Amino acid sequence: MKTENTTHIAVLETSVIIRSGMAHVVKHIPDNDIYAVEIASAESLANYLSLHVPDIMIVNPLFGGWFDIAKYKEEYPSIKFVALVSSAVDMNMLRDYDFSISVFDDMDDIINRFGQLTGDSKNEPEQEMLSQREKEIVVCVVKGMTNKEIADSLFISIHTVVTHRRNIAKKLQIHSPAGLTIYAIVNKLVDIQDVKAL
Repeated sequence: MKTENTTHIAVLETSVIIRSGMAHVVKHIPDNDIYAVEIASAESLANYLSLHVPDIMIVNPLFGGWFDIAKYKEEYPSIKFVALVSSAVDMNMLRDYDFSISVFDDMDDIINRFGQLTGDSKNEPEQEMLSQREKEIVVCVVKGMTNKEIADSLFISIHTVVTHRRNIAKKLQIHSPAGLTIYAIVNKLVDIQDVKAL
């Protein structure tokens, strides 16, 4: 049963470990009453959608062999769709999702991104929405590091770095390393003397 203050999230993933882990993580989104449902098969999804329409669907893009995101977005326009990336995925598969998360993301990053969907960060300034990991990546970009160097330095995948950089650009509306350098200096992520030394 849906109440006004409850956010309903459906997690579509065949792996019980990943599915249950993600359902556990989203229950930690602050200031929200989260009701998470785990869905393991296309048949279970059809049964669930015949009775309920969730607010958010977290979906492995390969769920059921291939998840037809365009069809579901058209049929359920009120649902926000989040790609759950647990393996190498063609980036074109992710373009219709509202955003993506990776099994390699840390809990704070995931919770911050869901905070944007559920509304508990809507009154915060945009720059305050960067997670600690995103701030680390901004500093790495300012240092002139490549995506591979950032991934190696932070012990994350290159795909995760690309996802973070896309989210940073979307949040800050800054699309160049020079712009991120100015942002990092103004927000005291780096010292201007360090930038001059580069």
